[in-house]
Amino acid sequence: MKKILSLILCLAMVMALVACGGNTESNNSNNNNNNSNSNTNNEQQTTDKEFKVAMVTDYGDITDQSFNQTTYEACQAFCTENGLGFTYFKPASDSDEDRIASIEQAIDEGYNVIVMPGYAFGPAIKATAGDNPEVTFIALDVSAGDLGDDYVVPSNLYCAVYQEELCGYMAGYAAVKLGYKKLGFLGGMAVPAVVRYGYGFVQGVDAAAAELGLTDVEVKYCYGNQFYGDADITAFMDTWYQAGTEVVFACGGGIFTSAGEAAKKVNAKVIGVDVDQAAIIDGMFETPGMTVTSAMKGLAATVKATLAAVVAGTFAGGKIDTLGLVSDNPEENFVQIAPSTQFGDTFTADDYKALVAAMHAGTITVSNDITKNAADFATVITVVDQGNIK
Repeated sequence: MKKILSLILCLAMVMALVACGGNTESNNSNNNNNNSNSNTNNEQQTTDKEFKVAMVTDYGDITDQSFNQTTYEACQAFCTENGLGFTYFKPASDSDEDRIASIEQAIDEGYNVIVMPGYAFGPAIKATAGDNPEVTFIALDVSAGDLGDDYVVPSNLYCAVYQEELCGYMAGYAAVKLGYKKLGFLGGMAVPAVVRYGYGFVQGVDAAAAELGLTDVEVKYCYGNQFYGDADITAFMDTWYQAGTEVVFACGGGIFTSAGEAAKKVNAKVIGVDVDQAAIIDGMFETPGMTVTSAMKGLAATVKATLAAVVAGTFAGGKIDTLGLVSDNPEENFVQIAPSTQFGDTFTADDYKALVAAMHAGTITVSNDITKNAADFATVITVVDQGNIK
């Protein structure tokens, strides 16, 4: 993967375009409604200001080897490199009240940049961002739907959401091209980001099967209804793998542990999510080659680029950015599959580049309509939707 600088430059370009009016209609509306705050915010940014960064975790913790850990490590690395104070807070429970309490504690302790990963922060943001205009809020995977359609994004808040359906598509397409016909999708909770991953995955599987003229490709589909693995979910995965499932896309925090545990028993495969999880999964289960690929989004790049903008005084809040493909070069995009992907003769690195180029050009389109069912995207494959495990 091209060095992280490429992604940082891309995000900087995205933020600059938005600041110049090149954003969506809803974001333009938010910016127009916040003109009265923008001048004050810009004045604050041009002064010498000491920044202290705090990350607040969502459902998981900083050892989840996925969303929270990636965000934590990106914050920590940036703050270490730039001499900024940094810490993290883990709410006492999975509740809006405790997320709010952690944010307020961070502010009381002098942290003036708050980084929050996950859609669950919507209510907490609404309760704190507007009342603390001197604090910069950075939210990952928090969409307009999480905040409420009538919520006006204040100038001290920047939200980034991702086109997970695109990298989900890439992962599903690659898996079938590499020869897998019996696949599974194990989501954490059926929240928008996870659903987009899953629906993109099904579309990619279906497209590759159609290209190859296959009619015997199957996707089993379910959600664990939690973002961690346990004995019940592992047992459920056992039934899949023992019945012939070859690879499962495990999508949602630490839920991959159940897929990996079950896969190891029968020498089967998994697909990782959010970051390149090959080293994590293969190492945890002492099974080199277990991870076929990972559907990734640029969490670390977003964090570092946004923090850099804060420090430089160029932070442009008051909006929700949707990040996806910005180039026909896979390495420059905010959604991609992992460098560790097990490319082969039937799906090479060049084939992947051609796929991304077609997606960037609009020749290949992927639906992000999460009001549908997974099976609605199947034209030549079979989707067996098993709902929630728990």
